[in-house]
Amino acid sequence: MDTIPSGTTRTGKITSHQVGACYEAIARRYLERSGLRFIDANIKYRGGELDLIMQDGDIWVFVEVRYRRNAYYGHAADSITWHKRQRLLYAAARWLNQRQLCLETTNCRFDVLAITGNQLQWLPNAFNADGST
Repeated sequence: MDTIPSGTTRTGKITSHQVGACYEAIARRYLERSGLRFIDANIKYRGGELDLIMQDGDIWVFVEVRYRRNAYYGHAADSITWHKRQRLLYAAARWLNQRQLCLETTNCRFDVLAITGNQLQWLPNAFNADGST
C-alpha cells in the first residue's frame, strides 16, 4: 500500500480529505493496471460528485471509491445506498450533458471500487443507469 501524507492543517494529523485522496489514487492505479484509461477525477456538482471517470474501450466508466478502515460496521461496498446511487447518476448525467451526450443513449457503466482494511474489491457494473443494482 502507498503511504498517506501527513496533514498540513494539524501537525501530524491526517485529514479525511487526504485519506480519501490517497485511496482514490490507489483505485486509479489499480484500474489503470486493469486496462482502463483515466479521464478525470473529483468532479463536483451541487447535488453529486464523481470520484473517477475512466474509459474501458468505448465505455465511459464512472467509479465510486469507498474506503472503510475495517468491517465492524459493514464492508465499504455496503455503504453505497440508493440515495448515493442517485447522486452519482445525477453527476454523471451532468458530466455527459456538458459533452453533448446523455445517460440514456451513451455507453456507460457505474463501478464501485471498495477498500475495506487492506482488501480491495472492484465491482464493475455495480448498478445500472436507472439506479437499480
